[in-house]
Amino acid sequence: MTPTKFSITAGVPLLNALPKDFIWGAATSALQIEGATGLDGRGRSIWDTFSKRRGKIRAGDHPEQACEHYHRYSQDIRLMRRLNLQAYRLSIAWPRIFPRGRGRINHAGLDYYKRLTDELLNAGIRPFVTLFHWDMPQALYDSHRGFLHRDMAAIFADYVETVVRGLGDRVKDWITLNEPFEHAALGHLTGDHAPGRRSLSGYFTVMHHQLLGHGLALQRIRALAPDARVGITLSQTPIHPASGRQRDQWAAGFANQLINRITLDPLLKGKYPEQVQRRMRWFWPKVTAADLNCIHQPLDFLGINHYSCEFASYRWYIPFLRCWINGAAVAEQEAEIDGRRYTAMGWEVKPEGMAEVLRMLRQEYANPEVIITENGAAFEDQLIDGRVSDPKRIDYLRSYIAEVNRARADGSNVTGYFVWSLMDNFEWAAGYQKRFGLIHVDYPSQRRTIKDSGYWYARLIAEHK
Repeated sequence: MTPTKFSITAGVPLLNALPKDFIWGAATSALQIEGATGLDGRGRSIWDTFSKRRGKIRAGDHPEQACEHYHRYSQDIRLMRRLNLQAYRLSIAWPRIFPRGRGRINHAGLDYYKRLTDELLNAGIRPFVTLFHWDMPQALYDSHRGFLHRDMAAIFADYVETVVRGLGDRVKDWITLNEPFEHAALGHLTGDHAPGRRSLSGYFTVMHHQLLGHGLALQRIRALAPDARVGITLSQTPIHPASGRQRDQWAAGFANQLINRITLDPLLKGKYPEQVQRRMRWFWPKVTAADLNCIHQPLDFLGINHYSCEFASYRWYIPFLRCWINGAAVAEQEAEIDGRRYTAMGWEVKPEGMAEVLRMLRQEYANPEVIITENGAAFEDQLIDGRVSDPKRIDYLRSYIAEVNRARADGSNVTGYFVWSLMDNFEWAAGYQKRFGLIHVDYPSQRRTIKDSGYWYARLIAEHK
């Protein structure tokens, strides 16, 4: 099939100002695409357990098959080459390396990632490896309740050391954690993600122990691979007041501390937000000065995942928090309301949010090197006569990339951009119902089809090498 012609630079100013070493990539995670959850010695993860609980995953979906990437990675790398990807962000499945979370190494799992990274390098694609993308080994949750236990930070660092010893001769770009806020909040506060707990103190405890684990892991990587580049990926979602009322403005400020700055401040400033600590003192974990010194270490880059913005209002009846956060104006479906567009997740298309995040990092956090490690949108894609026409995704990507370029022109140190995601996949609690990919996956047949947005992205990369 001959792909439709698109205007690459229309609506994307300043592309010619991008340096030749700007990194263009796409991202996935192990649990969402690999499948083969019971093969070659892989242990169970908390998501394997969670997906078996009735009503937790939409339509009763589970990750056992996913995109069969474990078996089809060679095919998928060939598709990456067709997309002209310069880099690919993947994650290591912790239970593939340590079926029990620690102890005996499963060499079959480590060998799989050696083969995968070798093939990426042979294809001229630079691997960016995330070491924890939420798939905590079930055995460690059974024994320690995961990151609720302080010892998990050191156990995580031991796991990281094993992976870096095995892959460090191939991989030079490491991401310790993906979105610690989501794992802490959705998994331990709201219960929407694995392991499905609901505890305010659990949220803060898991958050702190993840960040401590990041610091310990960073030290191990530096010791083992001095030439490696190490970062962490954070979700950043600007939260605006729901109205002009003073109380709603306060709620938005507090919510930004609770959700965004709770990771940025300890990592980049060596302290937690003061207001959150004070208001949440009854739920706050033990935090020592040594902890903060460990967390606050120089990063080679900061990974930023950004999709949309949210809104906060003051609610007196919510104990302690006093804020209510809502980002979806529609129920998880594409819509246009009063001129505002929404994706199939119900998230508003608001590219100015990308500029807001980058401006805040530039002005308030000493302008660190930033790589956009995730940005993308789910739409109601359909495969018709061998083609997926997805102009809304093209418009979305074009508008958000434009904001990245504007921010660079204003001085932001952005060095790369990864689309979420390479292919349609198991989208956590939404199962297979939401499609974010540049590549369409027909799950029964596992047939892959590059979408029009994938062809658009391939030409964008080709024109700016």
